[in-house]
Amino acid sequence: MTRRDALDMFLLSAFWGVSFLLIRLSGEVFPPVWVALLRSVFGAAVLLVALRLGRHSLPPARLWKPLLLVALFNNVIPWSFFAWGEQTVSSNIAAIINATTPLFALLIGLTLRDTRLSGLTLGGVLLGMGGVALTVSGGLGGGHATLHGVVILLLASLGYAVATTIAKRTLGGLNPVGLATTQLGLSSVILLPVALIGPAPAPLTVTALGAVAFLGVVGSGLAYLLYYGLLARVSPTQVTAVTYALPVWGLGWGALAGEPVGALSVLGVLVVLAGLGLINLPPRAKPVQGAVKPGA
Repeated sequence: MTRRDALDMFLLSAFWGVSFLLIRLSGEVFPPVWVALLRSVFGAAVLLVALRLGRHSLPPARLWKPLLLVALFNNVIPWSFFAWGEQTVSSNIAAIINATTPLFALLIGLTLRDTRLSGLTLGGVLLGMGGVALTVSGGLGGGHATLHGVVILLLASLGYAVATTIAKRTLGGLNPVGLATTQLGLSSVILLPVALIGPAPAPLTVTALGAVAFLGVVGSGLAYLLYYGLLARVSPTQVTAVTYALPVWGLGWGALAGEPVGALSVLGVLVVLAGLGLINLPPRAKPVQGAVKPGA
């Protein structure tokens, strides 16, 4: 990796890591669906500019069904549910629960027989779930989370995993900028009527408006551009390592905002990272039968 790649990785992890705090700050004024809508609109605006300047192509219209499903499960549901769940769960705990996404994706892959289960993978899944359980128990015991909010956040993470599975099966080979622009555009169209018939935002504050604007422009639009730019230059395995940093960033940003950080949350992060590390260990090469041993 070059210095530019390392810097982009750092910025991407920071942008996505601070998103959980920005969601909470936005939710002080905007209802959950409005948070998801404004995040989609601001993000789509950034991506549309990048699409035009880079002359990227949009996905073909015949793929409208999987595109709609990916927008629903990757943007509409998770972004609304994270804003909803963070009404009763601190942002640092939400960041740790978000780390269940690759665990859910693995379980879906096993169910669909797209993935094989090894001993290391099973150990990684159990460790990851155990780490989340430690975090949740600490939050529930310390009054920083409710069971209702935790379930909502877990459903949001499951939505991300479902979207990933659909995209892998149906949307491979498409221009990534065009795909991301379409996703956020469809998300905006779906969310707009729901937001208009639902609860209206409270009186605006500079903090909430700035938080939702930053969340959309930087945490969604620019973050997507960084993510796909990295994918074009380095391996997918290296890019997915950003996932490991998000719970750490979540704890850090939450602490800076004055949220309490319990010992169980810190321990939970370490256990989750250990589980993700086990899942991503390369499989051991099987020895070739009949091969000549060194020194023979």
